[in-house]
Amino acid sequence: MAELKFNKDGRLLFTKEMKKEYTILCPMMLPIHFALFVDVFRNCGYKVELLTNDGPSIVQEGLKYVHNDTCYPALLVIGQFMDALHSGKYDLDRTALIITQTGGGCRASNYIHLLRKALHKAGLDQIPVISLNLSGLESNPGFSIDLSVIRKMVAGVVYGDALMALSNQVRPYETEKGAADALVDRWVQDLCAQFREGKGLGLKSERENLFAIARDFAAIPVKRVPKVKVGIVGEIYVKYAAFANNHLEEFLAEQDCEVNVPGLLNFALFKVDNRMEDIKLYGGSKAKYAVVKVLFDYLTKMQNIFTEAIASQPCFEVPATYAHVKTLVKGVIGYGSKMGEGWLLTAEMLELSEAGYENIVCAQPFGCLPNHIVGKGMIHRIKAVNERANIVPIDYDPSQTKVNQENRIKLMLAVARENLRDAQKAGAEQK
Repeated sequence: MAELKFNKDGRLLFTKEMKKEYTILCPMMLPIHFALFVDVFRNCGYKVELLTNDGPSIVQEGLKYVHNDTCYPALLVIGQFMDALHSGKYDLDRTALIITQTGGGCRASNYIHLLRKALHKAGLDQIPVISLNLSGLESNPGFSIDLSVIRKMVAGVVYGDALMALSNQVRPYETEKGAADALVDRWVQDLCAQFREGKGLGLKSERENLFAIARDFAAIPVKRVPKVKVGIVGEIYVKYAAFANNHLEEFLAEQDCEVNVPGLLNFALFKVDNRMEDIKLYGGSKAKYAVVKVLFDYLTKMQNIFTEAIASQPCFEVPATYAHVKTLVKGVIGYGSKMGEGWLLTAEMLELSEAGYENIVCAQPFGCLPNHIVGKGMIHRIKAVNERANIVPIDYDPSQTKVNQENRIKLMLAVARENLRDAQKAGAEQK
């Protein structure tokens, strides 16, 4: 066991010695994206394992160690960690945990402190917790990320978005069950291999990969029949993590729907753009603005390649660019609303409605007050802009039952199916 070392504030550090022998557990959110991210860290010499434990035990573990008035995502993330640590699979004297720390106004900045309190309560003070942040909030001598890692992570976001968007558009119509998922797995393995060799990262190679991905998905045999199209929005963790939203995507697939989940790249652009908006609204350093603008422009170039690649195959719906999404909320909500998902959540509902996914599930986790304001609180404004919007807000917290959530979604789907029948009937009459 490596010698335990602490900083001047008494925080247990992840040391260089620990890097050699410790397994780092990473919580699950986006399976495709996180598989790419984890491989990036493994390539840097870290023994990272992506957690896949699921089920009611996660909630129960969270409730043991986190106060029940804490936001639901925090309870789940910490619950998944504690469930894994108590599983008997890991050497608890050679295990570390990693968690993102945003540094923003969201309580996600404080999950790390709640996690350390949970470890202390469980008598696991020897387990170090690594903060993954770009704000200099915490540092550890045995863990660091440089520009090379950041570049690979950004590429992982773009590739993950492409694989998620295209598989969601193909899976409901594939004639060979599992073809889309098999192609996702193949490309994840291919991209990981490229990253290990330092390939697939430049704009030119990214273009080649994305166009190839689009061609491969377009080549999957499909039988396109009219289906109800459903979009999923909400607080970022509950929107993406399957066990956080009671496997919402699987449920909608069972209801014979096509699902659209907006990607992670627009959220990344939103976070970068917020730094520039802060300077515009409240003043600040012009030098900082210039640096942030460089990153924003780079992400925008990557998104432009992404949209061009998907547009190269006419059978696919092209996700809206960040620039377009941002225009949708003009006159609806201000750009200064940026806590949590901020105005982007409202914009995603408008984006989905515009793209034909007007049937929307808005995932509302307990304790995320900004999400309720920009999500549930903006539904009436969205319907005023687009009367076709058929939105159901669903609460996710320890006391909500899956049956109640699914019944509310079924009511939304009943309206959606009726609207689809009316549209088909109107189309037939015009012919």
